Amino acid sequence: MTVGMERLGDPFGFTGDGDGGRRARRAVRERAAKVVADEMLLDDIELMAAEGVANAVLHGTGIVTVSVATDGRRIRVDVTDDGPAQDGPHDEPRLDHGRGLTVIDALADEWGLDQSPRRTRLWFVIDADRPPTGA
Repeated sequence: MTVGMERLGDPFGFTGDGDGGRRARRAVRERAAKVVADEMLLDDIELMAAEGVANAVLHGTGIVTVSVATDGRRIRVDVTDDGPAQDGPHDEPRLDHGRGLTVIDALADEWGLDQSPRRTRLWFVIDADRPPTGA
């Protein structure tokens, strides 16, 4: 979490089975709505969360945890898992095979991916007052 930011609710954890991803996206939107009034900007935040969650489910292992924080001006979303899934001992970690990170790169004001053998964390920050993309 970024210095000076306060969590909006408890982190939300789930496995890749069931409807955890859908519930995580909804939780991100509901928490971000405490700071962001614009519905289109909330759509962008929910889309970025969906892409981050999909990457964690497809490429990660273990429990996926989503947290949302704010300093009143910015929203930060973190999606973490227990590290990259690998098919064999010599395979390289797969970061993204679709458009997920491209979408986040286009919509987020800042973002990053921190990866180690035991943890992957994708995070993004968006200015709560900026106009949504395409507006």
